[in-house]
Amino acid sequence: MARFTNKRILITGGTSGMGLAGAKRIVAEGGAVIVTGLDASRISGTRRCLGESGQVLFNDAADPASPDALADAVRSDGGLDGLWLNAGYAALGAPEEMEASAFDRMMAANVRGPMLQLASLSSLLSAGGSVVVTSSSSTYEGAASTSLYAATKGAIVAMARSWATARAPRGIRVNVLVPGPIETNFRHFLPEEAKRGFEQFVIGQVPLGRAGTAAEAAAVALFLLSDDASYVTGSQYAVDGGLVMQ
Repeated sequence: MARFTNKRILITGGTSGMGLAGAKRIVAEGGAVIVTGLDASRISGTRRCLGESGQVLFNDAADPASPDALADAVRSDGGLDGLWLNAGYAALGAPEEMEASAFDRMMAANVRGPMLQLASLSSLLSAGGSVVVTSSSSTYEGAASTSLYAATKGAIVAMARSWATARAPRGIRVNVLVPGPIETNFRHFLPEEAKRGFEQFVIGQVPLGRAGTAAEAAAVALFLLSDDASYVTGSQYAVDGGLVMQ
């Protein structure tokens, strides 16, 4: 397929996991990508991986200056046909352990970041383009130790619904990817022993009986970014092996 020929897509958090898998496939399907990341070694490796069809930028979604920096980089080379707001992070904590600093950090990265990035990049999106935002099945799982993370990812869902309405007059579609247990970044924020136990617990509830791959999650995001989803907006697509069963 060549769904992305002559198209330019920006993926935040695109130097690993689902974002990188999506960037590789967009290039393979004839497109150009801009991806962002934080880790210098991953940024360097992604540049080598994507070649001339990829532009890789350091950008921290939690930094209030990041939206304007992204917009400047995009504007210098033209507009965008698609935007995948994928950057974010997770951390555990019982409700009674919550501190203001932890709340502020995660809200800045997972909620304020994509909100302001869309605000800065919206005018650079082509009419008829597409926006995908990454939420998480944690929003619906009700796990005791993920209340803050789940709250940020629930906010993403609510924001995207309003964005879909606001962008519709320009024919821009906005949809939500809801990944469940994905192998490459599955609960990466946990200590190793806790991670193994949590994985066993969660996988035991997945009807398909396994974690998904980054490529499987990216495939759904790319469907939503492509013209194949031209009549899809304001929707949530779970890629979770049936974990949530929405």
